Amino acid sequence: MKAGASQGTGRYHIQADINMIPLIDVALVLLIIFMVISPILVESQMRVNLPKVSDAGKAEERALKVEIAADGTMAYQGRVVNRNNLRMIMTQDLPPGHRASILIQADKDVAFDSVVFVMDLAKQLKIEKMGVAVIPKLVNQ
Repeated sequence: MKAGASQGTGRYHIQADINMIPLIDVALVLLIIFMVISPILVESQMRVNLPKVSDAGKAEERALKVEIAADGTMAYQGRVVNRNNLRMIMTQDLPPGHRASILIQADKDVAFDSVVFVMDLAKQLKIEKMGVAVIPKLVNQ
């Protein structure tokens, strides 16, 4: 209350409400700061080993495809192979110092043991990246 003020009837009076404009300004500035900083925080928390390329059209990584049918029959790169010979064929196909990834396409009714066998074989051959192919399910189905 300023000096010489009366109880609100004269020139000077007590302001009983809060001035909202500075509060909104501070809130908007904080919102902008968080919007700018949040992508930086998320990016720094994720550790991703991205493959490097020497040429824009050529990648270092080679994708290998193993298909497993419902009866357990396996195919490597489109050729039907025996489960016992898969290791030898994959070893011959991988060059020394390889950087390869493997994509496993297994029937939904295949025994889990067959998928684990291929995954274990890939791990033994030091294949760093593995993927399992799936078909996206539609909402109405």
